[in-house]
Amino acid sequence: MAPNLHGIREKRVKRKRKEKHKVAKREKSNMTISLGRYHFIYRGARRFAPPPSETLDRHRDANERRRMSEAAAKSGDENGVASEVAGNPKREADPGDAGPAAAAAAAKKPRTAEDAGEEGGEAARVFEIEADAAEDKGTRHAMEDAWVLLKDAGLGSPGKLRCAHFAIYDGHGGRLAAEYAQKNLHANVLSAGLPRELMDVKAAKKAILDGFRKTDESLLEESATGGWQDGATAVCVWVLGQRVFIANIGDAKAVLARSSTEDGDSTVKAIVLTREHKAIYPLERARIQKAGGVVGSNGRLQGRLEVSRAFGDRQFKKVGVVATPDIHSFELTGREQFLILGCDGLWGVFGTSDAVEFVHKLLKEGLTVTAVARRLVREAVRERRCKDNCTALIIVFRPT
Repeated sequence: MAPNLHGIREKRVKRKRKEKHKVAKREKSNMTISLGRYHFIYRGARRFAPPPSETLDRHRDANERRRMSEAAAKSGDENGVASEVAGNPKREADPGDAGPAAAAAAAKKPRTAEDAGEEGGEAARVFEIEADAAEDKGTRHAMEDAWVLLKDAGLGSPGKLRCAHFAIYDGHGGRLAAEYAQKNLHANVLSAGLPRELMDVKAAKKAILDGFRKTDESLLEESATGGWQDGATAVCVWVLGQRVFIANIGDAKAVLARSSTEDGDSTVKAIVLTREHKAIYPLERARIQKAGGVVGSNGRLQGRLEVSRAFGDRQFKKVGVVATPDIHSFELTGREQFLILGCDGLWGVFGTSDAVEFVHKLLKEGLTVTAVARRLVREAVRERRCKDNCTALIIVFRPT
């Protein structure tokens, strides 16, 4: 039987048409639109939507402004710079705009305190600190918490920066680790280079990190000599000038009450400044397993220890327990009303927003910080039935 040549020829024509259609479609979808130095490549119209028209307009405007600024720089027209500053009141005149001679003269001009205040946006405000702590052992047989309250924490070291230090150490397996950290951590942080003259955030965080490491190392030596295996979590605060640093290991928390306005009469928002370190959390679990430790079905390290970071705990150091803190900082602006530091016993019966509202209400009623701290702990233990050791430390910032 003779082959159907007509049918074969028709199939070849259809195949060629499909190939041409695919090529044309591919070329169309791979268009490149060029706007100055910005390029948009459309690869597949169905998968990638083109940029909106306002985006294109914004890039056109940016290119136009760039071309105008380059032209002005080449011409060196000082009058043009002056008119630009006058036409844009939000832009301050730069000494470099008026030429090299004027810039050199401005550099030689001595800077005053007013100049420094303007450079920072506004003059630095001064805040008075009021703080106190309260504790209760709950239904436990012994109190294993320890706390530090130092409004003047310079320890005799000279410096222009105000230095205050506050901390809560929540012991477990005994009180010895908490007491050791209470006596030694701040001194170790100071000796590690905590800034005392000029603020240096990076240097301050490094000093805190080194202080934690040194304290844990010496504590482990002490516990090995004494034959004890206590551990302690920690939440610590350092106030240096107008900046506040918070460091924590374990499950103790720091919560900031910040208002929407500086007058303090508006509602306050609770902001958690610390991160809990427990063996059950994925990041901590992965680190523990990498170190050779095991997280049991009860969420505890080796089936025994709930926290994954702490001072001491000598028997767990080889299986993932570390004393490396999370460190955060913020600047006092006038909206920060107070800080609440608390061990896990407090936060086990108080939500963060609940605690902030409780303290804020009592402070507005005119109670002292000492009375507010006592009322907070009493509410936790007597009314909300906290069975663990309960310690709270309240730090109030009052602008002067």
